[in-house]
Amino acid sequence: MTNVNIGIVGTGIYIPEKRMTAREISDATNGLWTEKAIVQKLGIVEKSIPGKEDGTQEMGVRAGLDAIKRTGIDPKEIDLILCMGEEWKEYPLTTSGIYIQEKIGAVNAWAIDLQQRCCTTVAAMKIAKDMMIADEDINTVMVVGGYRNGDFVDYSDKSMSMMYNLSAGGGAIILKKNYNKNLLLGTHIMTDGTMARDAGVEYGGTEKPINKSNLDEAYKSLRLFDSKHMKDRLNEVSMDNWYYCIDKAFEKSGVSKAELGYLAVLHFKYSQHKAMVESLGITEEQSNYLSSYGHMGQVDQILSLQLALEQGKVKNGTVISMIAAGIGYAWAANVIRWGS
Repeated sequence: MTNVNIGIVGTGIYIPEKRMTAREISDATNGLWTEKAIVQKLGIVEKSIPGKEDGTQEMGVRAGLDAIKRTGIDPKEIDLILCMGEEWKEYPLTTSGIYIQEKIGAVNAWAIDLQQRCCTTVAAMKIAKDMMIADEDINTVMVVGGYRNGDFVDYSDKSMSMMYNLSAGGGAIILKKNYNKNLLLGTHIMTDGTMARDAGVEYGGTEKPINKSNLDEAYKSLRLFDSKHMKDRLNEVSMDNWYYCIDKAFEKSGVSKAELGYLAVLHFKYSQHKAMVESLGITEEQSNYLSSYGHMGQVDQILSLQLALEQGKVKNGTVISMIAAGIGYAWAANVIRWGS
C-alpha cells in the first residue's frame, strides 16, 4: 500500500490518586537511601501508587476512556486494540486487550496483548503503523494498557535502587490511517538477549512456584538475578544502543536529528536524563522529567507527550522522539512530526 500515512489522533491517561513520597521511599529502604538522595540522585519527589481499585487492566480501561473523551472518537471506529499493559494484572492468563475492548465499547475491534516491558508502547506504535499499512481493513488502532509492577519492589534490596521509581498508571494513544497530521514516522528497536534472565520476578512461575515457605517473599521478589552482569553489560552497551536507535529512527524518517524539538523519555535517574538531553542538543524545557510521577513503565512516553501538549511544549511542526528501554533488554526510539 503506497502513499499511506499514520497519524496520532490523541492520548489518554489515568493516574491513581495515592502517592508515595521520597520520604516514604527512604523510610522503606530502612536508611539505605536518604530522602535527599532519593530526590537528587534518583529524581523522585513522589510517585503514584495503586489504590484498591487500580488493577492493571482497569487502569487501561480508564486511560482508554479518557482517550475517547479527549478525542471525541466513536469507539466503534476502532479496528484493533494493541494492549501494552503489564503481565501483573487482576487475574493471570486473562487477556487484557479483550477486556479493555469490552469495557470501552470497541465492539468492532479485535485485540491482542503485546509485551516488551517498558519498550512496549514504542514497539506497539510501530506494529500498529505496520499493520495499518499492510491490512486495508485496519484504519484506527488504540495502543492501551496499565502498569503497576512497583508492587513487587523490595525497597530493602539495595541492588534494586534502579526500580525504586516504579509507579502506577494507565495510558492510551489512538492512531489513524491517512490522518494527515501528527505523523508517526520511523522507529528503530534493538534487543540484547544476553540479559534476558538478569532481572525479573523470581517466584510465581513454573520454575519457582509460590508455596507456603516463600509466600511472604514471593510478592516482593522483583529483583536482579545477576546484578553484576546486568550492570556491567548496561554500562558497556546501553547508551550506545539508545543513541543508535535514535539515529536510525531519524534516518528512517528522513528527518535531521537537529530538528528534534521534544524528547518524550521515560523516567530514570536525573544525571542520566540531563546527560541525554544535553547530548541531543536540546534544553531540559524540551522534555519533561517525571519526578512527580515516577516510572509508569511503558506509559511514560504517552504521559510525557500529553503533558507536553498541555504545556505548549509541542506545537504545530514540532519534531518529537519517544525513547524507551526495558529489561530483557530492549531499546527503542521513534520520530513523530506534530501538526499538519
